[in-house]
Formats: sequence, C-alpha cells, structure tokens
Amino acid sequence: MQQLIETIVKPLVDHPDDVKIITDENDHCIVYKLSVHPSDIGKVIGKQGRVAKAIRTIVYSAAGSHHKKKTYIDILD
Repeated sequence: MQQLIETIVKPLVDHPDDVKIITDENDHCIVYKLSVHPSDIGKVIGKQGRVAKAIRTIVYSAAGSHHKKKTYIDILD
C-alpha cells in the first residue's frame, strides 16, 4: 500500500525525495502517515481537499480488497 501512495503522490509534488510514509498498525486499523515538503502540502491536499479525497478513495478501495482492517491516511504538516 505504501508503494501505491508513493506512486500517486510523487508526481504531484515538486520535492518527490521528501515524500515519506510511516505505517502505524494496531489490531483494528492501519494508518499511513504521509509527510511531504512544507511547500507541497497544498498540492497534496488540493482545493477544498479534493486531491486528498481522491487519494484516499483510491487507497481505501485498493486496501479493502487486501486487508480486513480499516485503512486511514493522515497527511502530516
């Protein structure tokens, strides 16, 4: 799933080397914490959160078929 998130996010940002994903997993859910360069936060979130919502939709649908646990993406600033 990390690879999918990187594949989606890296072309959107100006600093692809600064894209980092931390996985936090417990019994009930998996949280992917996405960190990007401070100047790229707006590009990942998009106007009114549309880009972030699209990223989440793709990842949630892909995760639904692979994992029994609930999947979340947090965009860190």
